[in-house]
Amino acid sequence: MTPPSPPERPPERIVTWAEIHADSRALAGRLLSTPPPGRWAAPWKGIVAITRGGMVPAAVLAREMGIRLIDTLAIASYDVKSQGRVQMLKAPDAATADKGAGWLLVDDLVDTGATARAARDLLPDALFVTLYAKPAARDLPDIFIHEVAQDTWVHFPWDTEDRDGTFAYAPPLAGRETP
Repeated sequence: MTPPSPPERPPERIVTWAEIHADSRALAGRLLSTPPPGRWAAPWKGIVAITRGGMVPAAVLAREMGIRLIDTLAIASYDVKSQGRVQMLKAPDAATADKGAGWLLVDDLVDTGATARAARDLLPDALFVTLYAKPAARDLPDIFIHEVAQDTWVHFPWDTEDRDGTFAYAPPLAGRETP
């Protein structure tokens, strides 16, 4: 009898700092040139970044759009490379009081939609934008820049390190035996 084959690794996509910057600027440009209709009209009260992935795109959006107020919504659903249950760690008080009206809600990626649904439940009136969306959750953000295949594991620059000219996933320093 032949031993079973090891499971195939899902495809991976390494996103660079340059791509994050360009895609964040493209998103800002889209918001500035074609403002969303109705309840999402500018001026914006501020930005809510879903931590941790939404923090870098939020910083670029804030700069490009002239927005000074950035708050965070801390939702944990990933542990290293697996998705678990959603935990609300911190809510943005001012945005929560308004149910998100007048706020941009920013994340890097919507994957299964677990984090996005929790954010939407808390801030139903926010304009939810992401850089990347997978098919299972592509209907959750109001605007996204790129669609990514559902089975692709996306690695962002803050999750990678250069290994002899090739970028690959790097575990966080916290928890390593020797950082």
